[in-house]
Amino acid sequence: MPGYGIAPPGGGSGLLPWSWAVERLERSRDFWLATIHPEGRPHITPVWGVWDGEALWFSCGPRSRKARNLDCDPRATATTTDPAEPVILEGVVTREPGRSANEALAERVNAKYGSDLTVEFYLANATFRLTPSWAMGMVEADFTGSPTRWTF
Repeated sequence: MPGYGIAPPGGGSGLLPWSWAVERLERSRDFWLATIHPEGRPHITPVWGVWDGEALWFSCGPRSRKARNLDCDPRATATTTDPAEPVILEGVVTREPGRSANEALAERVNAKYGSDLTVEFYLANATFRLTPSWAMGMVEADFTGSPTRWTF
């Protein structure tokens, strides 16, 4: 984070391990998802999401603003909801139309949120997978010593 006075990798509390980020990705109740409107302006919305160890999965209406944005430009950014210990993901989103992907999402969402959504619900909607190209995390209590970036 050039210009912020951030400590070098060994300074402050030091770099955060990827396991720290994974823990926050798994426990975040919701995520904020930023997409790009076809006119170039940003669009941000909260989504239910599940981290599968490699990607963030979410679903929405197939004609929703975020779905239409992603159809035009698959780049997106998502962040966990805790501003004191955020994890930010940036990457490319793909639509996952297959039944097996939707079955997996239904199972993960129902386990996480205590819902009983069926695979048919997801098949009628749009299922997406955000695969990060990089991620960033930090601890507010050690703002100058904890910022960490991971690249994939």
